[in-house]
Amino acid sequence: MVTLSPRVSRLRANNPSPLTLDGTNGYVVRVGERSLVAIDPGPIDDRQRDAFLAVARDAGASYAAILVTHGHPDHYPGAAPLAAATGAPVYAHSLARFPHDRTLGDGERLTFGDGSRLATGDAAFTMLHAPGHAPDHLVFVLEDERALFTGDVVLGTGTVVVAPPSGEMRTYQRTLHRLRDEYGDAQAIYGGHGPEVRDVRAKLGEYIDHREARERSILAALGDGGAAVSPTGAAGSTIPEIVERVYAAVDRRLWPAAARQVLAHLIALEAEGRVVAEPLEREPTPAEAALLNPDLSRLDENLGADVIRAELGYGAKEPLVRYSVVS
Repeated sequence: MVTLSPRVSRLRANNPSPLTLDGTNGYVVRVGERSLVAIDPGPIDDRQRDAFLAVARDAGASYAAILVTHGHPDHYPGAAPLAAATGAPVYAHSLARFPHDRTLGDGERLTFGDGSRLATGDAAFTMLHAPGHAPDHLVFVLEDERALFTGDVVLGTGTVVVAPPSGEMRTYQRTLHRLRDEYGDAQAIYGGHGPEVRDVRAKLGEYIDHREARERSILAALGDGGAAVSPTGAAGSTIPEIVERVYAAVDRRLWPAAARQVLAHLIALEAEGRVVAEPLEREPTPAEAALLNPDLSRLDENLGADVIRAELGYGAKEPLVRYSVVS
């Protein structure tokens, strides 16, 4: 357990991988002398459940609630066994498809305490609906510490996967802008992976700038952002070609994930009439298929296919498509 503030401690699940970094972060928030709130209990793991229970036992406290940021398999499954062990209700967004006791909506406020009150008073959270990475994603704002529990919207290290069909790039970018506009003065970001963030406005600005820069790189890979569409569709590039150019410096093991990011950008650009897509009448080569439709069991030996599928959005077989910029 790592203590992050007078109220907040972090418990990291033992599920490291290229997608989960050092593991999925769970948090314990002290909301009263004898009352705690758990956030993102993580995957099914007896050790992680026992770690949450040990915090309560050592503090002589009990859990008032279990909050879950979103329904990806490295964040929510541990909620059920922790709830069974503690009797605490599970809270999640109304779009969440996993079992929960109460739904939460944007702007809703939850206040917790046990009657004895801490010196700083009972704790209150404001709920923010924060879609883009996942439709059911919530960010929890711990009001008195101005701290954001951002799940997979903002991480302590690296960037976030935004993968169709549940991930939507423009929705995600709007979420980032909202967080910067409304909570740029927050004191901390406690993300779903990686270390805590103290310079909140800078981190949100970094995330916003990164997505915009990546989109410019994708357009440049399609022809300096201004190549006209030819009648034969010869102009433009496929997603594997874009990945090879734009992500040349990135670990090749992450190229399938990069392909999903590129697709999310291209879907947004196509919807805005800035890019057109033309399916190609041939099967992908083995190298192209390894990016578009990879064998999930071979992507990472430490991460289950269910997590990879949820994070990267794999479902139906992805066709080979050539994308071109509309002049």
